[in-house]
Formats: sequence, structure tokens, C-alpha cells
Amino acid sequence: MKKKIMLIVPMLHQGGFERVCVATARLLEPYYEVYTVIFSAMDIAYDIRGLHVVDIHMKSVEGKAGKVLNVFRRAKKVAALKKEYGIDIAYSFGPTANLVNVFSRGGIFGTGKDGGRRVKVWCGVRSYMDMGNPGLLHLFCRRSDRVVSCSKLIQRELEERFSCQKICTLYNPFDLAAIQEQSREVGEKERIPFAGCGQVIVSMGRQDDVKGFWHLLKSFALLHRKYDGARLVIVGEGDFKEYWKLAEDLGVQDAVSFPGVKKNPFPYLALGRMYVMTSINEGFPNVLVEAMALGIPVISTNCMTGPAEILAQDFDAVSGRQEYLDADYGILIPVMDAKKDLDAGRITEEERKLAEQMERLLSDDALHEQYSQAAVKRAAHFSGEAYVEQIRGMAEG
Repeated sequence: MKKKIMLIVPMLHQGGFERVCVATARLLEPYYEVYTVIFSAMDIAYDIRGLHVVDIHMKSVEGKAGKVLNVFRRAKKVAALKKEYGIDIAYSFGPTANLVNVFSRGGIFGTGKDGGRRVKVWCGVRSYMDMGNPGLLHLFCRRSDRVVSCSKLIQRELEERFSCQKICTLYNPFDLAAIQEQSREVGEKERIPFAGCGQVIVSMGRQDDVKGFWHLLKSFALLHRKYDGARLVIVGEGDFKEYWKLAEDLGVQDAVSFPGVKKNPFPYLALGRMYVMTSINEGFPNVLVEAMALGIPVISTNCMTGPAEILAQDFDAVSGRQEYLDADYGILIPVMDAKKDLDAGRITEEERKLAEQMERLLSDDALHEQYSQAAVKRAAHFSGEAYVEQIRGMAEG
């Protein structure tokens, strides 16, 4: 009989660990019975056809007391589902789902046995931002059978800070062939901005200050003064009104597009002459690998965590270094100021230097080709096959 695995995630709207959850479900289906439990089916952005998705209809609520009560209500329901389906392993994605997973272990604060069975609990620590809550991390380390990190740096810190010996690093999986195929799939009524331009800078992410998009806009405005054919596309969910206003103030409103969230973002990604990431923090930035799978050279801040591990062969040698580095598989730049500044008249030195790096990839065909080839080579290290093989080893261990 196949083992039964439950994947737990709050929602399936656009986001990094949501995408990993859906990919995990599809990759594991040939080997296990897979159930994906979500707390709310609102704004599903991923193709879940053919997957066994269970919506427990308990969306997020306001207020601290309400949030605490909601965790226990969700945990009670998930504990019942673990018992009903005879689950062997429950793997959760992100802090909210982790709480529900550990508290549903045999019921609320239970013994760890569900219906006489021992359900293994795996908690996924998906972002360096999760490291800011030591109480939760200690709980996950203590009450889970395995902590799954998407970064060696996160693994190392959990080992050192919490003496966590249950942790392993499992890099996010990518279906490289599917990414390439989907990049060519454009809907009949879909209008791709700046198609055929050839000088497009692409970035992706929700409208969140941690993405540092104001830096990107200002750097792009400097680049646009020299290359008036250059264009910028930022794909992601959220209200980008303040960035529209900044683009207008910078005089580049006709050269910038914010097309919103897309179920298939890859045709937009494929526009890129380059991909630029200005994040202050990340967990494991999936989109870097996705861009590289399409042969798109990458410029990224050397933020915590992920970029150094993706773009350098020896990430220990470059991790945390705040300088401009031509790494093995892409260009690393220092983390930029985290304080949002929407004043178009104030351009910082770090924004000028980012513009210079963008200009290098725009103007130097040899450098562009070097990083295009290196990107494809590196992306192959994050295949779905490698991911499944590691999970199967963990599940049988």
C-alpha cells in the first residue's frame, strides 16, 4: 500500500510556498496518496485539477484572540482529517500551517497518535523572515519529527540557535520543461506588455515593502535615460498605485507595466532581457530559478536567504558579502535600504550602482550570453526528480 501524505497550506493564492505545495502534490502523486488541506479556497491562483484538495473553510480572522482561537479550530479539524484518511506524514508550509500541524498531532496537545497510528509531523520553515519568532521556532523544533528548510543558511542557524538536530535542507522543486512550455502559452485575449521589445527588465512579487520595488523603479529610470527603448515589467498581486505614482514622478510611466497577478506568469517572465530582484529578505526565491530555466540572466540582492545558494557554486564564500559580485551563475549586489522612499527626486548611490549593473547586461552581449548559458546550467540542479528522490528518502527513513 502507498503511504498517505497530507500537505497543509493556508491558501493557494500566488506565493512562493503555495507554488511549492502544489508542485509537491503533483510530484509525489505517483508514489503516495496525497491530500492537500487548505484553510480557505479564496483566490486560488494555481492549477489544482486532478489533485485531492480539501478545503476546511476556516479563513483568517481579525484580532489576536480570534487568530489564536482559529489556530485551535483548524487544528481540531485537521486532526480529524488525519484520522479519517489514515495519514502517515503531515507536511506543512509556513508558520500558520506549522502551528496547525503540531497542535493537531493526535488532537490538540495530544499524544502524537491518531486513531492508533503514529503520524509523522514535518514543519517547513520557508523564509528567513520566519526566523524572527524564536518562540514558534522552538515549538516547531520540539514538537515535529522533522523541520524542513529551503536554505542551508536557515538550517545552519536553526541548528546553532535551537540545537535542532531534526532539520534538513530541501530545495524547492521545479518542472523545468513545464516552465519552458508554459512560457510559450499565451491566451487568445491576453495582451503581453512590450512584447518584442528586446530590452525588458522583469521582476515578480507581491506588492510588499520587503521586495524593494521602489529601488528597482528608480534604477530603471536612470537606465531609461540612456536607453529609451528599455522597459520594466513587475508582475504580482497587490495595489501598485504608489508605484504607478512613482513611475509618473520619474517620467517613465509609459515604459513601465504592472500587469497584476497571473495564473501563468511565465510568458511575462520570458519577456526579460534580464531578471532583477531587489528584495530585502527572501526564503528561497523560486522566481530566480524560474527565470534561469528560461535562460534569463539574473541580478539579485545578496539577501537572506537563497540568492547566494542559487547564484554561486561556493555559497559560503559569498553568503552575506555586501559588495558587487560577478558570481558563477548571476550577479549579486548588496542589500539595499529597507526604508521605503517614494521621493523621485532622491536617488541613492546604491540605486545608481544597480542601474550600472543593469546597463552591463543590456549593453554587453558577451556577458549576457555568458550568464544566459550559466543560468540554464544552474537551473538543472533544482529539478523535480532530485526533490522527489530526497523526499522519498526522508519518508522511508
